[in-house]
Amino acid sequence: MKRNTIISAIALVAVLGTAGLASAAGMGGHGKADGMGRMGPQMGAPVDFATLDADGDGTVTQAELDAQKQAQFDAIDTDGNGTVSAEELMANHEAKKAERMKDRTDKMIAARDTDGDGVLSLEELTSRPQVSMFDRIDTDGDGAISQAEFDAAKAKMAERGDRGERGHGGKGHHGGKDGGRDKR
Repeated sequence: MKRNTIISAIALVAVLGTAGLASAAGMGGHGKADGMGRMGPQMGAPVDFATLDADGDGTVTQAELDAQKQAQFDAIDTDGNGTVSAEELMANHEAKKAERMKDRTDKMIAARDTDGDGVLSLEELTSRPQVSMFDRIDTDGDGAISQAEFDAAKAKMAERGDRGERGHGGKGHHGGKDGGRDKR
């Protein structure tokens, strides 16, 4: 319980720290903050514990968080003048967007490239890879479903049910009370 609380707190600090980075770093008139002190495009991607724990001692100090925020700011401040312009924010946003698109494209090719040649034929591109329910639940890919994976899948399914699957008729994943299955 304590470990989860610490990890949650660190994640929250990282998210809030990067979101409030612009105002904390003195951007002044270079961005428009909303009522919560956040700036336009997200300034930094979420980081993992190992990244925050720069000295590897198993704890994260305020100094390490401050260093991470400074590094994220410096990555955006490409001209090194200590402030971030709208152009720098936009360039950072576009670079992050391009990275995400490349990652998605690489994953799509890997999932569909049945012959392993690194490119997609018409057949590979137009066929949909089938991922079994087992493979979806076995998130670590070890060929077995752990209690944690089972619980995570169960929670995800419950969440979908609670949301009413917006965009799917509001009645669960397949659109009807009986799941939309044909009862022939």
